[in-house]
Amino acid sequence: MHPKLFTTLQYLAPQHMLSRAAGWLAETRVKAIKDPFTRWFVDKYDVNMSEAQEEDFTAYASFNDFFTRALKDGARPVAEGENTIACPADGAVSQVGEIQNGRIFQAKGHDYSLIELVGGDAQVAAQFSGGHFATIYLSPQDYHRVHMPVDGTLRSMTYVPGQLFSVNTVTAANVPRVFARNERVVCIFDTAAGPMALVLVGAMIVASIETVWAGLVAPLKRRIQTVSYQDNKPIELDKGEEMGRFKLGSTVIMLFGADQVSWLESLDAEEKVRMGEHFGDITAT
Repeated sequence: MHPKLFTTLQYLAPQHMLSRAAGWLAETRVKAIKDPFTRWFVDKYDVNMSEAQEEDFTAYASFNDFFTRALKDGARPVAEGENTIACPADGAVSQVGEIQNGRIFQAKGHDYSLIELVGGDAQVAAQFSGGHFATIYLSPQDYHRVHMPVDGTLRSMTYVPGQLFSVNTVTAANVPRVFARNERVVCIFDTAAGPMALVLVGAMIVASIETVWAGLVAPLKRRIQTVSYQDNKPIELDKGEEMGRFKLGSTVIMLFGADQVSWLESLDAEEKVRMGEHFGDITAT
């Protein structure tokens, strides 16, 4: 399909209705529906089931259980080293770089506001001004759990309502501010490299976003909502530990503050990455 037509159809489509319908299909336990659809998906996207804890796709209770499947121990070794940053997810690098003048690069001709991305909180955005970002796109064939790139203590989680455009490379190149327009969950952690944000961005037909501490993030009211975790028992997650997951996939954006980290020079747009791989280093002293 021509990119402009694909983009136009997304503007016209009932995004949330389609996502609810996809969510029903993904949660059904009816084997006559679930198994043929999952078989089609495995064949269509060449999903590697040999690395899954449960290799038989018909054994999963629902498509979502299959989609968020756990991997075998050792399938994703986590980069070692106190100052080493691990890749948080399987996927492909959309963009990496510096946050310049409060803007994050999306694609040629497009960028978006850091403040808008984190939900409009200028104090939160200021912590990452002049810092580094990395955007990782999870394709349908990828492992869809998101893990910690470094050790961290959860400070807050903000739900930001929005649209549900696709987040593939075609859409990123044609829809302005797509990552700051889509529904998302902004998780802020305190780390050895200062504050870190992991932004889980929803997308077309993404049924839900989950975190390990809050479960399904689905507020009844579609408005910006922030939950602070500083007054409760600390939620501490180690590097490589799961922090969340996508049901039907999307994008993760990682943010660090100025002069805190550096990405590997070999990283470039569209490069395939795997969870746990060496992604960068903490440079702050």
